[in-house]
Amino acid sequence: MTTLKAGDKAPNFEAKDQDGNLHTLEDYTGKKLVVFFYPKASTPGCTAEACNLRDHWETFQAKGYEILGVSADSAKRQQNFKNKYELPFPLLADEDKEVIEAFGVWGPKKFMGKEYDGIHRTTFVINEEGVIEDVISKVKTKAHAEQIL
Repeated sequence: MTTLKAGDKAPNFEAKDQDGNLHTLEDYTGKKLVVFFYPKASTPGCTAEACNLRDHWETFQAKGYEILGVSADSAKRQQNFKNKYELPFPLLADEDKEVIEAFGVWGPKKFMGKEYDGIHRTTFVINEEGVIEDVISKVKTKAHAEQIL
């Protein structure tokens, strides 16, 4: 769905997390960043994906990665999701879909024969200079960390 690919500059973004803290791409200059987009907090697939990343958090940290989760959920819903599953990384509440659209992960989806617009589960691995190193569009929710690391 997204037109972004490895070698492209990551789109600059600005969004608040579950606690109201502002995050921008510039905040992560000099660090490796994993940005994972998921359709809806606390749903089975999104929970499996976020918990898999949580369970490998120390490995990500050891390799110099920061992680940001992004969905169109409200800050309150993101906060509940983060607290319930003890997620160690920020979750951006992108209710106006600015970050989601900047990365090109919003679009038509099909589920149980119905078509609707939604977030395509996609992960971007961004290097220290803000360049995309990898785009993972076929996310394995239960083994996502292995796809990235």
